[in-house]
Amino acid sequence: MKNYKHKAVEAAQFLKGHIEKLPKIGLLTGTGLGESAAALDISISFEYKDIPHFPATTVQSHFGKLLFGSIRDKPVIAMQGRFHLYEGYSPLEVTLPVRVMQELGVKTLILSNAAGGLNPKLQTGDLMIIADHINLTGSDPLAGPNEESWGARFPDMTDAYDKKLIALAENAGGDAGIRLQQGVYAGLQGPSLETPAEIRFLRTIGADAVGFSTVQEVIAAVHAGIQVLGLSIITNVHDPDAPAPAVVEEIIAVANDAAPGLATIIRKVVEKTG
Repeated sequence: MKNYKHKAVEAAQFLKGHIEKLPKIGLLTGTGLGESAAALDISISFEYKDIPHFPATTVQSHFGKLLFGSIRDKPVIAMQGRFHLYEGYSPLEVTLPVRVMQELGVKTLILSNAAGGLNPKLQTGDLMIIADHINLTGSDPLAGPNEESWGARFPDMTDAYDKKLIALAENAGGDAGIRLQQGVYAGLQGPSLETPAEIRFLRTIGADAVGFSTVQEVIAAVHAGIQVLGLSIITNVHDPDAPAPAVVEEIIAVANDAAPGLATIIRKVVEKTG
């Protein structure tokens, strides 16, 4: 853990040497959603490969860039692309960017992802506010020795997704006329997609959407004392009784189409965030 913290501190120190203002707000985008950072007035950008100890993103449509800029004069750090367990990365590697944000002083983290819909009330292209999650990855970024300077050994996850940020997102959607849903996100390891039996199981345990990211990052953020807002673009809706193959290109296309609406929500939430 000490070596891991050293990596986060070193990466943060590198970034501090290139930016004028430390960010209080972080954005982390997923599949097809890199354009959702359009709300950001960019001052400087970095390729992940140029940042000390940062992993490389290997997923199609993940840009692999770290941006610094502002939204209405509020300093913001934005990741275009994330890291996943299914790429072979450990939970610590997946959550390294969250720890770097923590070292930079980020207090609010807005995460977005592309997710498959499980609740039949959802529609392709919907934007779902994550109210809670179910971690089915079989791993946790806090396993092992605890770094006391980062957070408590047993962080409470009752309000992992901040209710005030959820309310701000709901208001933002209403003001912009954007269809918003709210539900529970199930996080799996991936990369194999769900079988019809798995979809029935996920529905039974209360999941409204499913994906291969986000839960590790949220756990690390809660441990860090960072307030979290999670947003999922529903790229397809599963029907276990009439299963249809998921096409990655179609999923990315839906996420791309939804990115401007997501950018609007993010911008409005940031504007109201202290």
